[in-house]
Amino acid sequence: MQELNLVETPLRFEETLYTNLFRLKNNKTLLQTLQTSAYQRLTERSHEHYAAYLDMPLGEFLFMLKEQKDPFYKSFLNLHGDKTYGAFALADTRVYNQKGLYFYFVDEELKYVGRCKDAYATRINNGYGKISPKNCMKDGQSTNCKINALVTYYNQSICLKLYPMDDNSKIEKLEKELIAKMQPEWNGRK
Repeated sequence: MQELNLVETPLRFEETLYTNLFRLKNNKTLLQTLQTSAYQRLTERSHEHYAAYLDMPLGEFLFMLKEQKDPFYKSFLNLHGDKTYGAFALADTRVYNQKGLYFYFVDEELKYVGRCKDAYATRINNGYGKISPKNCMKDGQSTNCKINALVTYYNQSICLKLYPMDDNSKIEKLEKELIAKMQPEWNGRK
């Protein structure tokens, strides 16, 4: 495998941290949410134990359960849907429209390898750098939540490096090879 010439790219962090972000998912009620395929397995229990709350906005309902220490709220969230998130973006606008591979390091140890077949700004700034309440849900973006929470936690020692490429098939192939060879910790399922 060839030696990669990675380009270190600074991130710009906002100071605000976000907890209980799922609480803001209020465009649907509990009942409306249960009618979608991702949540149908929760219907019976919800009707049996929470019938009085079926018309409550989902985020409010889930936060109420969390406050009451009822773990059922987690059934609506992805594995990383109840973390502390930050907001961050690429500091160098010159790389916004490039694509290729990206690498997160903590204290110079490789933690994550990812591919970007569109624009780095789309993946980093809008995907990982800005978590929405919808991302936190079972049918949301678990990887985005996971990476954001980890980058936020390690923001003082995180380093993002890019490897710009043009060919989407080569991007995908090299990412798979690197993950298989290096087995970065954050690329795991947990």
